Amino acid sequence: MTDADTNSDERTTIRTGRDFEQEYRLDASEAGSFLIALGEQLRDGDELTIETDEWELPFAFGEPVELEIDFEGVGEPSLEIELELPGRTDEKAPEVR
Repeated sequence: MTDADTNSDERTTIRTGRDFEQEYRLDASEAGSFLIALGEQLRDGDELTIETDEWELPFAFGEPVELEIDFEGVGEPSLEIELELPGRTDEKAPEVR
Protein backbone atom coordinates (compact mmCIF):
# COMPACT_ATOMS: atom_id res chain seq x y z
CA MET A 1 0.00 0.00 0.00
CA THR A 2 1.34 3.46 -0.83
CA ASP A 3 1.20 6.57 1.33
CA ALA A 4 -1.32 8.23 -1.01
CA ASP A 5 -3.78 6.03 -2.91
CA THR A 6 -6.33 6.96 -5.54
CA ASN A 7 -9.78 5.60 -4.76
CA SER A 8 -12.53 4.74 -7.22
CA ASP A 9 -13.79 8.30 -7.62
CA GLU A 10 -10.26 9.58 -8.42
CA ARG A 11 -9.84 11.24 -5.02
CA THR A 12 -6.35 10.87 -3.50
CA THR A 13 -6.34 9.36 -0.01
CA ILE A 14 -3.71 10.90 2.29
CA ARG A 15 -2.13 8.12 4.36
CA THR A 16 0.35 7.78 7.23
CA GLY A 17 3.91 8.22 6.05
CA ARG A 18 3.18 11.36 4.06
CA ASP A 19 3.32 15.02 5.07
CA PHE A 20 0.37 17.07 3.82
CA GLU A 21 -0.58 20.70 4.31
CA GLN A 22 -3.33 22.80 2.73
CA GLU A 23 -4.22 26.37 3.65
CA TYR A 24 -7.53 28.14 2.98
CA ARG A 25 -8.74 31.74 3.22
CA LEU A 26 -12.46 31.58 3.96
CA ASP A 27 -15.20 33.89 5.09
CA ALA A 28 -16.15 33.50 8.75
CA SER A 29 -19.42 31.66 8.08
CA GLU A 30 -17.74 29.02 5.90
CA ALA A 31 -14.97 28.54 8.49
CA GLY A 32 -17.68 28.23 11.17
CA SER A 33 -19.52 25.55 9.19
CA PHE A 34 -16.26 23.61 8.81
CA LEU A 35 -15.54 23.86 12.55
CA ILE A 36 -19.06 22.70 13.44
CA ALA A 37 -18.73 19.63 11.18
CA LEU A 38 -15.26 18.92 12.61
CA GLY A 39 -16.56 19.34 16.17
CA GLU A 40 -19.41 16.91 15.52
CA GLN A 41 -16.95 14.26 14.28
CA LEU A 42 -14.73 14.83 17.35
CA ARG A 43 -17.73 14.59 19.68
CA ASP A 44 -19.26 11.51 18.06
CA GLY A 45 -16.29 9.20 17.58
CA ASP A 46 -12.58 8.63 17.50
CA GLU A 47 -12.11 8.91 13.74
CA LEU A 48 -12.66 11.78 11.33
CA THR A 49 -12.34 12.35 7.61
CA ILE A 50 -11.60 15.67 5.95
CA GLU A 51 -12.11 15.77 2.18
CA THR A 52 -12.34 17.85 -0.97
CA ASP A 53 -13.08 16.86 -4.57
CA GLU A 54 -9.35 16.08 -5.02
CA TRP A 55 -8.32 14.41 -1.74
CA GLU A 56 -9.50 12.81 1.50
CA LEU A 57 -7.68 12.49 4.80
CA PRO A 58 -9.04 9.83 7.17
CA PHE A 59 -7.58 10.08 10.68
CA ALA A 60 -8.03 7.92 13.79
CA PHE A 61 -7.25 10.18 16.75
CA GLY A 62 -6.40 9.49 20.36
CA GLU A 63 -6.46 11.40 23.63
CA PRO A 64 -5.73 13.93 24.94
CA VAL A 65 -6.62 16.52 22.31
CA GLU A 66 -4.54 19.69 22.65
CA LEU A 67 -6.28 23.05 22.23
CA GLU A 68 -4.22 26.26 22.15
CA ILE A 69 -5.64 29.80 22.14
CA ASP A 70 -3.24 32.61 21.26
CA PHE A 71 -4.42 36.24 21.36
CA GLU A 72 -2.09 39.01 20.18
CA GLY A 73 -3.63 42.32 21.19
CA VAL A 74 -0.73 44.64 20.32
CA GLY A 75 -0.81 46.45 16.99
CA GLU A 76 -3.29 44.73 14.71
CA PRO A 77 -5.11 42.29 17.04
CA SER A 78 -5.34 38.64 16.00
CA LEU A 79 -6.66 35.44 17.52
CA GLU A 80 -5.21 32.03 16.66
CA ILE A 81 -6.93 28.81 17.68
CA GLU A 82 -4.97 25.60 17.15
CA LEU A 83 -6.22 22.07 17.63
CA GLU A 84 -3.75 19.18 17.69
CA LEU A 85 -5.04 15.62 17.55
CA PRO A 86 -2.63 12.81 18.42
CA GLY A 87 -2.84 9.69 16.27
CA ARG A 88 -4.47 6.68 17.87
CA THR A 89 -2.44 3.55 18.30
CA ASP A 90 -3.92 0.08 18.21
CA GLU A 91 -1.06 -1.39 20.24
CA LYS A 92 -1.87 -3.43 23.34
CA ALA A 93 0.20 -3.65 26.49
CA PRO A 94 2.20 -6.85 26.99
CA GLU A 95 0.88 -9.47 29.39
CA VAL A 96 2.25 -9.70 32.93
CA ARG A 97 2.55 -13.18 34.41
